[in-house]
Amino acid sequence: MNIGFDAKRAFHNTTGLGHYSRNLLAALSEFYPGHEYYLFNPSHSTLFKPVAINMHEVQPTSLFHKLFTSAWRSSWVKKDLKKLKIDLYHGLSHEIPVGIHKTGIKSVVTIHDLIHERYPEQYNTIDVKIYSRKFRYACANADKIIAISQQTKKDIIEFYKTPEEKITVCYQSCNQVFGATVSTEEKHRVKKIYGFPDNFFLHVGSVIERKNLLNICKAVSLLQNELDIPLVVIGEGGKYKQQVKDYIRQSGIEDRIIFLSETETVKGLLSFKTAEDFPAIYQSAIAMIYPSFFEGFGIPVLEALWSRLPVITSNVSCLPEAGGDAAYYVNPTSPEEIAEGMRKIYSDKDFANSLKEKGWQHAQKFTPQKHAESVMNVYKILF
Repeated sequence: MNIGFDAKRAFHNTTGLGHYSRNLLAALSEFYPGHEYYLFNPSHSTLFKPVAINMHEVQPTSLFHKLFTSAWRSSWVKKDLKKLKIDLYHGLSHEIPVGIHKTGIKSVVTIHDLIHERYPEQYNTIDVKIYSRKFRYACANADKIIAISQQTKKDIIEFYKTPEEKITVCYQSCNQVFGATVSTEEKHRVKKIYGFPDNFFLHVGSVIERKNLLNICKAVSLLQNELDIPLVVIGEGGKYKQQVKDYIRQSGIEDRIIFLSETETVKGLLSFKTAEDFPAIYQSAIAMIYPSFFEGFGIPVLEALWSRLPVITSNVSCLPEAGGDAAYYVNPTSPEEIAEGMRKIYSDKDFANSLKEKGWQHAQKFTPQKHAESVMNVYKILF
């Protein structure tokens, strides 16, 4: 079977959607080598270089299509799909080409979340309208929909009135480098490069309101007379980030919060941009603090579980799906509960070790092979 993919995020996105695309493509190529995988990429990129012989990158060839790559990706690409005799097209991030259902080519779309529908006030009004139009179109016209969690499936049914039988939940995996034990020497090397202290808590995610960094910082403030341990933050932000930084300054905890991407060492560091150093960073931390208000899945939770890193996360949204029985759950609105989790994990080594072991066991439910199998089973339904 010739399977085509909207691979824009695989080639150009360094966050969750990009990681999802790259990990799935690699898993499908490895575990189902009998198919040919065509990766439709609107423009040149050095972020992702597929090397498997059954992976084929496809870029627009005509000057007109190169000039209007967005239109090529969203509609004109259908000509290339027909030319390459694509049997099935998978939109990996919420979109499918307009009119693909009229070509005879089967289509699948992955919906990661509908946060713009649930929390529209956290987005630009125009963006909400664009996202809503694209997502609704994809859900209405794709032959099958993949949701990355039960929470996302429920949201698709609630907001778009999509028939339940059209939607399949396929839990994703993460890059398996997180599951490999990092050597002590490598940890020391990374700590030296980044200037990490011996002990630190970790938060990974865009610095936006939904990710809840402000309440994490409030928890750090509550603990400032007990634990002299900083929080390392990996993620960028805008207006909300400034709000968080204002609180940090007013609370006098500037020395407790390290925005890693702002440090001189990190700027221009390729191994940070490509996340090459992340496994060592994760495995050097005390715990991942991730009390998000709402997620499609929460991939940093899974990365932490694979890394045998204890996780403090929210008892709402899909996060209990991601964490299972292996995480410490808190009310995301309560800095006190977050602080208590940090205190407990740091002071009770037996408890922390039990979370590490439970986390590793739970992570085995989210292997690349299981992810690839669940997605391939969706493809097979259509043929």
